[in-house]
Amino acid sequence: MQLKITIILIFLFGSFQFAPSQTLSEAGKAPIPGISQERIAKLDAMLEDAIKKEQVPGLVALVVKDGKIIYHSAKGFADAESGKAMEKNSIFRIASQTKAITSTAIMMLWEEGKFRLDDPISKFIPEFKNPQILNTFRYGDTTFTSKASTKEITIGHLLTHTSGLGYGVIDGDERMKMIYHKAGVMDLFTTENITIGESVKRLAKLPLHHEPGAKFTYSEGLDVLGYLIEIVSGMTFDQFLKTRIFDPMGMNDTRFYLSDAQAPRLVTVQTRKDIKWVSFPVTFYDPAYPKTGAKTFFSGGAGLSSTTEDYAKFLQMYLNKGVYNGKRLLSPHTISMIMTNQVGDLLGDGGKDYGLAFGVVDQKGVQIGGMGSLGTFDWGGYFNTQYFADPQEKIIGLIFKQTSGAGNGDETGWKFRQMVFTLIE
Repeated sequence: MQLKITIILIFLFGSFQFAPSQTLSEAGKAPIPGISQERIAKLDAMLEDAIKKEQVPGLVALVVKDGKIIYHSAKGFADAESGKAMEKNSIFRIASQTKAITSTAIMMLWEEGKFRLDDPISKFIPEFKNPQILNTFRYGDTTFTSKASTKEITIGHLLTHTSGLGYGVIDGDERMKMIYHKAGVMDLFTTENITIGESVKRLAKLPLHHEPGAKFTYSEGLDVLGYLIEIVSGMTFDQFLKTRIFDPMGMNDTRFYLSDAQAPRLVTVQTRKDIKWVSFPVTFYDPAYPKTGAKTFFSGGAGLSSTTEDYAKFLQMYLNKGVYNGKRLLSPHTISMIMTNQVGDLLGDGGKDYGLAFGVVDQKGVQIGGMGSLGTFDWGGYFNTQYFADPQEKIIGLIFKQTSGAGNGDETGWKFRQMVFTLIE
């Protein structure tokens, strides 16, 4: 009987094999089937022209199709003042591209049954109990009144920027900027000696923009979730990411803070001054944060630095339905859930939905054109880095630059994305 069952199973399933998870590899020197070499040349010429016209001082662009790197180029300067050339393995501050990695870590713990997405965050961080909403504010002395919220902030709210939390120094509401600054809440990244736990507990005492779940307000929610990962896992946030994501995937250049060996590859944040590209000065942040200072603050919303190839590995894992280098990080079911619209119509009607830390192209986005197929997911970073990945075409595009306050002359982002999809024959 057992032999008969075995024979039947071989008959039914013998020809079926699980496809191995794709890892990044060079496409080779021969023409790539299904990819237009002529159009790759046009894409390259567009980027060369942008450098020549000084739209940006330098960039690294990478295109991956079916797990193969079909285009990878470094152009211009990593530091224009010194004449340091950009390299393919140059390291960039990826800022808000950190959010997708933090969200992935959260969902790995969710898969282990550590919490539910509708759990109130106060279950794990009691300081968030009984949230208040900003009512009145006095600009003269930054005092305010608040009213009780009818809802608790959930883990899901934090993932989807619907918690009502703000973003301090980059917040759209001047009142919130002043409140956060006075409270000593740390925004984005820092060289100061502070931990995410300390900053998050200060944040928890402050008023919200609105009732949780009522609006989409870009926020420090992913920083809160970085601290939640520490509480639930018993590991520091940086160690959790290294152990559970970066090491298994070979993302050896993705870190909150750089080693002495990595630091020379960090690209300078640059801006325009007197028609020249110069180093961006210290303002509300220190551009040297990944390589100097206390190195104790692990921002889940904006703190990581990385390379184009490292981040492409992360995106390829999503195209592989949760597997990379033979290691499963997330289940296919969870990947589908992450890419589902989680905020209804709160993001507006601009061609994208919002999943769990990704923008996701909707039908209107497809009709607008140049954004990819339905379900293409994307985001970018404060220092002018962008990525997108199309699950239907199995294509990934990344274009990393490192500028701030340089005006709107840079058109490489939308041109690159629009042209990448024309490479497919």
